[in-house]
Amino acid sequence: MEINDAKIIFVGGKGGVGKSTSAAAIALLSAGQGKKTLLVSTDPAHNVGDIFHQDVGNKLTIVYPKLSALEINPIDESKRYISGVKENLKGLVKSTMIDEVHRQIDTASSSPGAEEAALFDRIVSIVLEEGEQFDRIVFDTAPTGHTVRLLSLPELMSVWIDGMLERRKKINKNYSQLLNDGEPVEDPIYEVLQKRKQKFARVREILLDSSQTKFIFVLNPERLPILETQRAIELLDSYHLHVTTLIINKLLPEINDGDFFRKRKEQESEYLNIIKAKFSKQKLRYVPLFEEDIFSVEKLEKFANILR
Repeated sequence: MEINDAKIIFVGGKGGVGKSTSAAAIALLSAGQGKKTLLVSTDPAHNVGDIFHQDVGNKLTIVYPKLSALEINPIDESKRYISGVKENLKGLVKSTMIDEVHRQIDTASSSPGAEEAALFDRIVSIVLEEGEQFDRIVFDTAPTGHTVRLLSLPELMSVWIDGMLERRKKINKNYSQLLNDGEPVEDPIYEVLQKRKQKFARVREILLDSSQTKFIFVLNPERLPILETQRAIELLDSYHLHVTTLIINKLLPEINDGDFFRKRKEQESEYLNIIKAKFSKQKLRYVPLFEEDIFSVEKLEKFANILR
């Protein structure tokens, strides 16, 4: 697998194409190379625990030698994130205003993108904090559209925070002139925003560094996964995040058993030609359709060996 010395690997794709299995196989390969690896699932339909036959959940769990896993629930993460925001506001907002501020925060928490923002905040923490104790982190991300929105957040959040900082700066300047004889006023909110900006900037730098971060998409040789993958790659390219490798999963075996299989194989061959033409910049890795689901470490090892 062309992951070289990548520190961070994001694995994305349309639901049902084998994305989680591919992410687990890549993590297993990494652990087999002697690298201390963390597999993080951000897909609500977690199956990491099912593959390794262990309860994983929202805690670091060793599932294989040199391999730990973590399953993040976006809904729980959003609740935790909102609770943290409220906690940070203690002492910064007048007691007479706190109920109204909390109401505004609760309203914002149900708005579109709130879960992605909370999830991204957790990913940022994992990259910056867990990155110190692991050689490699593999993210099994949610289906394609969600992944693209998630990965575009560093740039969008940076722009938003810059705007907030500029507004706080103007407010502080006015306060200094009116209330403090021109001396700078202390603004804890400004300090919090500055720290978050620095945090996002560090992660954005890591994500944009192709020597540190790799983006891999999984698809089946079918019309909709091809179209969705093409759109995702184009959108990520616009944010300077480049998908380097595609895993084409569930290739049909060579069976000459009646018209049905022959027609399916012919159609698959047409789609494979389309994939080669559309994705000439990406490295293509091919994985056959297995006779059984990948539901054990032994079967996952066979899958991983094909990617090797």
